[in-house]
Amino acid sequence: MKTKRLTVAQATIEFLKNQYSERDGVEQPFFAGCFGIFGHGNLAGFGQALQQTTGFRYYMVRNEQAAVHTAVGYAKMKNRLSTFACTSSIGPGATNMITAAAGATINRLPVLLMPGDLFAKRLVAPVLQQLESAASQDFSVNDCFKPVSKYWDRINRPGQLITSLPEVMRVLTSPADTGAVTLCIPQDVQAEAFDFPEELFENRVWHIPRPRPDANALMRAVEWIRSAKKPIIIAGGGVIYSEAEKALASFVHQTGIPVGETFSGKGSLPYDDPHNLGATGATGTEGANAISTEADLVIGIGTRYSDFTTASKTAFQNENVKFININITEFDAHKHSALALTGDAKVILEELAEKIGSFKVDEDYRQKVAGFNKSWDEKVAVAYQADDTAIPSQAEVIGAVNTFSDAKDVVLCASGSAPGDLHKLWRTRNSKGFHLEYGYSCMGYEISGGLGAKMACPDREIYVILGDGGYLMMPSEIITSLQERFKITIILIDNKGFASIGGLSKSIGSEGFGTQYSYRNPDGKLEGEPLPVDLAMNAQSLGAKVYKATNIATFNEALEQAKQEIQTTVVYIETVPERKMAGYGHAWWDVPIAEVSESEGVQQAFENYTEQKKKQRYFL
Repeated sequence: MKTKRLTVAQATIEFLKNQYSERDGVEQPFFAGCFGIFGHGNLAGFGQALQQTTGFRYYMVRNEQAAVHTAVGYAKMKNRLSTFACTSSIGPGATNMITAAAGATINRLPVLLMPGDLFAKRLVAPVLQQLESAASQDFSVNDCFKPVSKYWDRINRPGQLITSLPEVMRVLTSPADTGAVTLCIPQDVQAEAFDFPEELFENRVWHIPRPRPDANALMRAVEWIRSAKKPIIIAGGGVIYSEAEKALASFVHQTGIPVGETFSGKGSLPYDDPHNLGATGATGTEGANAISTEADLVIGIGTRYSDFTTASKTAFQNENVKFININITEFDAHKHSALALTGDAKVILEELAEKIGSFKVDEDYRQKVAGFNKSWDEKVAVAYQADDTAIPSQAEVIGAVNTFSDAKDVVLCASGSAPGDLHKLWRTRNSKGFHLEYGYSCMGYEISGGLGAKMACPDREIYVILGDGGYLMMPSEIITSLQERFKITIILIDNKGFASIGGLSKSIGSEGFGTQYSYRNPDGKLEGEPLPVDLAMNAQSLGAKVYKATNIATFNEALEQAKQEIQTTVVYIETVPERKMAGYGHAWWDVPIAEVSESEGVQQAFENYTEQKKKQRYFL
């Protein structure tokens, strides 16, 4: 056996450089490079390896959590067929990645984490930043990655790498099992040399399969669909990751079955397709929630059925409702006691279309759905219309961006009140035009994820929409976007606090307690004047080009100017915290209310809460 003498870090990077993914005959490198920050736990190992390796670019970020968010944003735009590796030092550098790792796994998006670890040789312990344990010496902060990783390993001897690396790739390229993968390598082991088999470093193509469902289950699904009177499809992110948009459109045009969209699935159909009911669930449209309430058959495609999608299990009220779930992941396919069609969304939709025959929903049902599609777009137009006030609403800002942007452009968001408004209001014209991280709804994802999206699709304009709360969590990657010359446009909405959670607080009778950015009063309450924070100047200090708007007219002018810029640009605007659009139908989210309280507002909220709880149900 021919061997090649390399350090463990060098061997790891050499292996990653030669990994490819392939689906439907399209082949691409699986790793686009490595993000990281160097410290004593990875500088002499991975740092040295990345410095000497050609064809595998290293990108310096400003925060390790941001590195993982950026990788995830990239992987999402690439439909999970490509991602980045992320390296950190030991200690805080490593644990900074945990938050974003959880988001990757929750959202079923691949990313490889390579945190430095303690010395495998224990002579120098405790090393700088080591978490000591009196129970075991085989223990470090990297063990905290285990619950948020789909695969986790620690390389204590160089030879272990030979069997670990293929397992890393097996999980990362698995449509069913992908997520965060953590490979912990002690800092001394990173620098240790070993004679690795040359075969390990040959180009390897990982073929992404399109599994077909069980034939008997497929035929039962056909019979269930044929016997349904009011079926509805819930389109999740799996539709888009599978590139099943055309298959879905063909199926719904053939059968007339309407579609409601989750956050990840929004864009599965164009917004103006008459079969598209739009957003479903707690942030759903009038039509999607009305049809969901009466549906006798729910066909979930690539959805996890989060509590927003199911309106906390109040969305599907037909006492005889059944579920068919099309999902690459068996775990998700069986949710709600469904008839599970475990496999690839694209091929399953194609097979259903072939076998369903001449089935069509009743014309009255089809026209009702088309009516909801039309009437909702009229409501969106009203929400987009600027009121005659100086300070606009968030809906008006969203409308201005949506109207100005091109069809292929991308809106990106993750947290606050904007996701709910975007879910209902954004007119999606391209299946990649709506990019929300809402499985973890992580404040701080926005700018980092926007950078990843732009790296994946340089020809698209990326519009990152975030509030002041999200901006203050992690503006640091503005600098990285400038460093790498990837321009994103950041729509920075300032409403002087945590508007989303403030609104929720008011809805449960707590009057927005602890959600405004205000001085503390002499009486000890955080209800004083707004804090004198200039977020626009802050963004400018990081190197961004900044335009300040005061109303929708100047905001539209700023969008025009921002599009001409070649560097990351921030368009800053203040908005009123009030929402323009209420929830519709079973647009409810279960947030438990205090059973006893001195506040009349909380008491009233608890009464309303108990009424809503009566609508919740198990699906057995």
